This record gives sequence, C-alpha cells and structure tokens, in this order.
Amino acid sequence: MLRENALDMPKAGFTVQDMTRMAICLAFCCATAFISFPLPFTPGLVTALTIGIGLTALVLPPKLAFITLASYVFLGAIGLPIFPGGVGGMGRLLGPTAGFYFGWPLVCFLQSYFKGQAVSFRRYALVTVLIGVPFTYVGGLISMVMVLQVGWYEGFMMAVAPFVFGDVLKALLAAFLGVRINKMLRR
Repeated sequence: MLRENALDMPKAGFTVQDMTRMAICLAFCCATAFISFPLPFTPGLVTALTIGIGLTALVLPPKLAFITLASYVFLGAIGLPIFPGGVGGMGRLLGPTAGFYFGWPLVCFLQSYFKGQAVSFRRYALVTVLIGVPFTYVGGLISMVMVLQVGWYEGFMMAVAPFVFGDVLKALLAAFLGVRINKMLRR
C-alpha cells in the first residue's frame, strides 16, 4: 500500500542534531588529517587525526561515532583526498597502514562506549589513552607485519614505537576538548 503523504513515512533513526554533530565530527576528522608529516623510518604518518578520532568518540554516542568514522574511511576509499597526507583511494586501505584505517571505526566505538555519561577529564583521558591509543596500534601493527612481511619487532618499531608519546599527548588534548565541548552542549 502506497503512502499518500511523505510525512507519514517512518523516521530514519537520526535526528537533525545527530546528523549535524556527525557531519561536524567528520569534517573535523578530515581537517585534522591534513595536519600530518612523514617519518623517514616508517610508512605511517604523524597526524592530528588522532585528536579528531578521540574527540568524535567523546562527543558522539557509540553508534554515531562508529558510523562517522566508517563514513570517513568510506569517503577516503572512494577517492576523496581526506586521508592523512591529503590522499584518498584504495591504496591506503591495501597498504602497510591499512590496519589503522580499518581499526578507527571500532576504536572510536570503544572509546565512546567506555567514556560513560559523566563529563570528566580524568575519565576521558583514561579512555582515550588506555583504549584509543593501544587499540589503534593493534590494526596498524598487524597490517605492517602482513603487508611488509616483517617480524613483530620490526612492525612494532614502525607502527607503534615512534608514535606513542605524541599519540598520548593528542589523546589528552582530545579529552580536554571533549570535556569543554560536552559541557557546552549540555547547557
């Protein structure tokens, strides 16, 4: 039976506010990905996208955080130059850093899930540092080892070791910004 009025159609499940927040977080992830630079001894890039991913997780509920990061990866995969270094395409999803890209939606979901309801810098910092940083490295380490056909130690030295200190600082910055934004949004 056809509906006579488009207003009678069932709701899609996202409010305008949800979609706006997701779009802003997606845009922020795209913008922070452009702030990146290579290191000579690893195919990975140092990127401010870590801040964007952490902040997305802290300001969106888990489902929306996952969808936002999955959308980011999809848009980059189809060729939009939004990946770190200003590139796009399937090459990044098939190369040595592929595990990072595939892991980001899940990592974002986990951070968002464990952040809790209370807005607390301590809680946000623990979640971004203890969940966001290490879980991001899991995928990156696996892809480095598999694609470059190196041992676990070599993979660790390329995918994890050069980035730990900076990623912890970026995770703490995301926690700081997440507290400020969430307090502002709750007013």
